[in-house]
Parts: sequence; structure tokens; C-alpha cells
Amino acid sequence: MPHLVILYTPDLDRPVEQGGSDLGALCRALAGAMRRQVDEAGKPVFPTGGIRVLAYPAAHHAVADDGEAEPAGGPSPGYGFVYLNLRMGRGRSAATHQAVGQALSTVAQAHFAPLLASRPIGVTLQIDEGPEVFDAKHSSLHPLFNKPAQG
Repeated sequence: MPHLVILYTPDLDRPVEQGGSDLGALCRALAGAMRRQVDEAGKPVFPTGGIRVLAYPAAHHAVADDGEAEPAGGPSPGYGFVYLNLRMGRGRSAATHQAVGQALSTVAQAHFAPLLASRPIGVTLQIDEGPEVFDAKHSSLHPLFNKPAQG
């Protein structure tokens, strides 16, 4: 049930050469980072078939003062914001939470580094874990990754 949802201001959806970001590449990089996470026993933290990374532009938004402040050097290109929220099932250690958070944060920071250097952007990553009050799963994805290893 590891679902990473990205909510972002739509200005970040522009092509990279126009000051935007390749959010599809970010989704793939984050999913790859999730696949590489292992716990203290060396076991994968997330089942490959359960990893979901989804990105959505906000239809409406206001960030900080809506761009009234001007950075040194000229008019503001507007403010961008990215909120990454990982929802994961219970049962992992605090050390695993920290390791996963750091790994995902590193990927996000690297991805947005060029934009962070050129314009005001906020990037927030949060991990939530909590008791589910209802949890139904129906998937034909997991069998693809649960095949016995051939030796």
C-alpha cells in the first residue's frame, strides 16, 4: 500500500526549458528509490507490485504572498510548490521511516535543484502511517512480482 502522491502548482508542469519540471521522470525516480529500500533485515520495505507514484497539478492555488515579493535581480517568476505525501502501512521501524524519507527527499531535492536555484519553490515531503479503518485490495499486479525465484 505504499502510495506516494505528489500535488504541485501547475507552473511546474511546463517543459523544463520553460522553467518547468519533468514530473514523469520524478515519478519514475521516486518509484525506483522506493523499490531499492530495504529494512534492517535486508528485506524490501515495499512490495514492487504495490508501489504507486501519482502526480497531480492543483487546479487552483495560492502560494505565500502570490508573488508580491521580488527576489533580488528582478520580478518574481511566481512561486511554485510541491507536496509529496507517502502513505505506507503500519509495522515499519522508526529507522526505516527515516531511511525511506531521506532517500525520497534526496531524489526530490536533486530533481528540483535547478528550479530551486532559479526561482522560489517550496518542496515538502511527509510520510504518514496510520491505522486503516477499512482496507480492501483487488489487484492483478502483485502476482507479476511474486513468482518463485528460479535458480
